[in-house]
Amino acid sequence: MSMGGMVEQQVADAVRALVEGDERLADVVVNNDYKINAMEVSIDEECNLVLARRQPTAGDLRLLVAVIKTITDLERIGDEAERIARMAMHISDKSQIDRFHGRIEHLGELAGKMLKGSLNAFARMDVDMAVEVWREDQKLDKEYDGIMRQLITLMMEDNRSIPCALDAMWAARSLERVGDRASNICEYVIYLVRGKDVRHTSLEQMEAEARNKPDS
Repeated sequence: MSMGGMVEQQVADAVRALVEGDERLADVVVNNDYKINAMEVSIDEECNLVLARRQPTAGDLRLLVAVIKTITDLERIGDEAERIARMAMHISDKSQIDRFHGRIEHLGELAGKMLKGSLNAFARMDVDMAVEVWREDQKLDKEYDGIMRQLITLMMEDNRSIPCALDAMWAARSLERVGDRASNICEYVIYLVRGKDVRHTSLEQMEAEARNKPDS
């Protein structure tokens, strides 16, 4: 799970770089993105070799599928961290970020918590934890909606804030996507352990499938 740990750090550093206006840290995040990309390629190749040579079935096949899907989402989370870092490097008026950095930071904490929880659930194959983390996405979405309303109001009241507020909007959107990707990983845990595809289902359906035993 070293890839997961690196992605977690990238997200945390990107948010910190944005709220603190730390261009040096933002540059570190941007330059580290290639490492995540390389890890995805390496793990994907290993999984494909196992598929070709051993032709796994049932639980072993589900594990490989879940790993491949998870590393894809982790790579995309890494991309979102890079986007946030680039915004931190290019915000024209650093003083404007102080007007809403608290909420961006909180959104980052929620997204980071979901990411950590989803990876822990995957490592432990813990369906109950996966459901709990998946449920947290509703809280993150609510916070995201609140930030967007605040930023829209800010832009209407002060035209000078528009460039910085737009950057903050894109950063918030990236963090909301981190939460969505973490939710995906939780769905893969249910698939891995219970053998059920719970994508595009309700929370109630996901909880029901989490309680059911796997077919094989």
